[in-house]
Amino acid sequence: MRILLIMITAFMAGCSSSSDTSDLKVFVDDVLSQPRGRITPIPVFKPYEAFNYSAAGLRSPFELPVIVDTEIKIETADDVTPDFDRPKEHLEQFNFGELSMVGTMQGSDGALWALVKDGNSSVVRISEGQFMGQNHGKVVSISDTRISVVEIVPNGLGGWLERPRTLALEGLGEG
Repeated sequence: MRILLIMITAFMAGCSSSSDTSDLKVFVDDVLSQPRGRITPIPVFKPYEAFNYSAAGLRSPFELPVIVDTEIKIETADDVTPDFDRPKEHLEQFNFGELSMVGTMQGSDGALWALVKDGNSSVVRISEGQFMGQNHGKVVSISDTRISVVEIVPNGLGGWLERPRTLALEGLGEG
């Protein structure tokens, strides 16, 4: 009981108004007497101007231009269609622009394999006759510096046409 009485007395003494708070009042008056800051006004923004994009049918500016390989002779036939029953290969899930050639390997039988980095930064080994890209692209030739591919794309009239593409070795200038 005594302890409780001592604690209540100490609490009441601490809360009494007889303590000197003049230094606190001087500090508050000093802060209030300083000039107030100025807030800069919100900047005026230009009104939105609508833009009609009319180049939707052109090549994407983020993809490299198509390099036509003059060594490949493509026969255009009216019966060009992709094989939809064929199982898809790993590199067919990536857009052609996401793929890059990073090197080659030669097997003990003399066959040349290309090393292609896919969209997930994994390196995949590919040979002639395999497929890559989302447009049914078939690898027709591999050299030390490039992979030549023939894609089958819609012609816009309900049919299909073959389009040559080249994937150059990473680090070589496209020319």
